[in-house]
Amino acid sequence: MKLIRLFLSASWQSITLAVLTSVLSGASSAGIIALINTSLRVTNHVNPVLALGFVALCLILLISTATSQVYIARLAERIIFDLRLHLTSQILACPLRQLEEIGIPRLLAALTQDIEIIANASVLISMLCVFVALLLGCLLYLSWLSLPLFSLTMVLMPLGVFSNQYLIYRGRHFLKFAREEQDRLFQHFHTVTEGIKELKLHQQRRQAFLVEDLQATAVRSQHYRITAANSFAIGGSWGLVALFVLIGLFLFVVPLLFAVPNAVLSGYALTLIFMLTPIRGVLNALPELLRANIALEKINTLGLSLNSPSTEVGKLPVAIQNPDWQSLRITGVTHAYKGEREDNHFTLGPLNLTLSPGELIFIVGGNGSGKSTLVKLLTGLYAPETGRIEFDGQTITDANREWYRQQFSVVFSDFYLFDRLLGLDNLKSGDRIAQEYLEKLHLDRKVEIDNGVFSSTALSQGQRKRLALLTAYLEDRAIYVFDEWASDQDPAFKKIFYTQLLPELRSRGKAVVAVSHDDRYFDLADRIVKLDYGKIEYDKNMH
Repeated sequence: MKLIRLFLSASWQSITLAVLTSVLSGASSAGIIALINTSLRVTNHVNPVLALGFVALCLILLISTATSQVYIARLAERIIFDLRLHLTSQILACPLRQLEEIGIPRLLAALTQDIEIIANASVLISMLCVFVALLLGCLLYLSWLSLPLFSLTMVLMPLGVFSNQYLIYRGRHFLKFAREEQDRLFQHFHTVTEGIKELKLHQQRRQAFLVEDLQATAVRSQHYRITAANSFAIGGSWGLVALFVLIGLFLFVVPLLFAVPNAVLSGYALTLIFMLTPIRGVLNALPELLRANIALEKINTLGLSLNSPSTEVGKLPVAIQNPDWQSLRITGVTHAYKGEREDNHFTLGPLNLTLSPGELIFIVGGNGSGKSTLVKLLTGLYAPETGRIEFDGQTITDANREWYRQQFSVVFSDFYLFDRLLGLDNLKSGDRIAQEYLEKLHLDRKVEIDNGVFSSTALSQGQRKRLALLTAYLEDRAIYVFDEWASDQDPAFKKIFYTQLLPELRSRGKAVVAVSHDDRYFDLADRIVKLDYGKIEYDKNMH
């Protein structure tokens, strides 16, 4: 089982110690059963030796069981903590193109539901170790009590186990179907949050979405989960009933066929009844462990292997910026992906482009011409399929792509605005400088900054973009890229952006790339690069 392998890979020493203490717990439990059975035979007086042995075994059982559970519980919590951080760091380290193919709903399902299921199952492993040890101890005592009856037990018990496992396997089969439906449910939840305006404005669309998409998927998920739960419930009940059937055989059938002392039969019945508790615990834990195993499989299917190396949290190397760079050259770069039709592949490139410090370049072109993809290639978010990118003569590869990305400050068209100046804690007098930018961006009456935290981000889209621009200013990178930044601005501030803010960045020696449709400001650029269906139609100097 993948969950057990995950525990072993985390700390086989702790697992070994927990197993040893569990074995001791099982042995002491078997000893207690033996003492109880022996004491029941002695009816005329209390044996002090048996009493002392009983107390000693109870103490051993208490210490060993608690030790086993403590070690496993602590290990489980550490694994869940590491798992959350590791999975998040894997997502952050994963190529953007792969994340886009996986999709936000599947990533959210992995980070929330799957991790929660694994966390719940990890707690059960501590009890499972004790239960298994108890069962082994009881079986050991049964073999010592009567080898022939133990042999008969080993013949009959697998029949119940196999029938139980069939039901468990059937339940696991439907759990996998239910987990697939959960991905679809998360997609529908994403639709609710992202498409709420469109759903509110169209009653028929909203009703169709609720009934045909959300409700239909929820019904299928419910059906699969109920079917799985029924299989687990029947399997668990049959496992307990099978044990009583075994007791009945020993009490009512075996005496008719063999001469077995009553003391042995009573010891067998007592021990088998004692085994009910650990068997019930194992049967109850199995569905949760199977869910956790399926959750691990789903995480691994994302291509974000939990066993693959990733940079530790807090151990990221400091990226060195290069303020004295001379040129950025793109030569023969291409990138392909599927177009609107499944059999149609759109290819951007081959592209040849050069950037220099103190240069303002406008990227223009119609929708679908490849402007946003060019931005992702230029900033190192996409790796080129062919061609090369050179920064100051150094070819960018997977080995230095992380360093290369740190040379850029970007405000994307679908930007994300953090509620504080995250990662800019090293700024001296940061709030004072930020306040100056707030005034320049006409936000000083809307937002205040205290210890790097924005007083509010509940602003219009255009004002939120100005806050994103403020963050980009404070990053002070070598190259600035703005993807349709001015599209949400009013005419007055749009003019300020083109005639004041961009020229100011250029005067500071920054290379500025602006994706734009505002042709009335094209004369302010040093160069205009026009894309047409993935190709550079022209790269024109304006001065």
